Amino acid sequence: MSELLRLDGVACIRGDRLLFENLSLALAPGDALWLRGPNGAGKSSLIRLAAGLLRAAAGTVERRGRCALIGEASALDAELPLRRALDFWARVDTVDGHAVDRAMAAMALAPLSDVPVAMLSTGQRKRAAMVRVIASGAPIWLLDEPANGMDDAAQARLVAAIAAHRGNGGAVVLASHFALGIGDLAELDMEAMA
Repeated sequence: MSELLRLDGVACIRGDRLLFENLSLALAPGDALWLRGPNGAGKSSLIRLAAGLLRAAAGTVERRGRCALIGEASALDAELPLRRALDFWARVDTVDGHAVDRAMAAMALAPLSDVPVAMLSTGQRKRAAMVRVIASGAPIWLLDEPANGMDDAAQARLVAAIAAHRGNGGAVVLASHFALGIGDLAELDMEAMA
């Protein structure tokens, strides 16, 4: 399998509702896929399936390499200073502090290292979640509404981080209500899959 991520004939049921069925896709190194559609169309569920956090009702999901995920929550300990919260994930991902330093610089968060996560704005928490993803070294990025709360400058940093990841052979699945101006982006309309 040369792809980093492959879904074959996947179906997803949440509660008693069939969100999608017979969905197949593959992402190779450098690929990016934009999941679009209205709320409730299954974008987040597809991200969770790809991450292995949700079981498919049918079909198979194959991953080559680790995934890094941004969901609704930043997954950072709100009571800790930002850098300590990020260092926790660096230990989990077995990456060194230099990876965190580079990722914090990429998302312009180094000046906030000592600020408790709970004191960060929504956009800053999303940037911090991106730091965790960037520093992880995971080849597959699963980004569910990563730009929520971000201003234009932060969105530009997010787009640059995605471009760098793809340029280094990573793949990205992006669930968002807008494409963020990312070039060479495949699209999947989740509403059409229902």
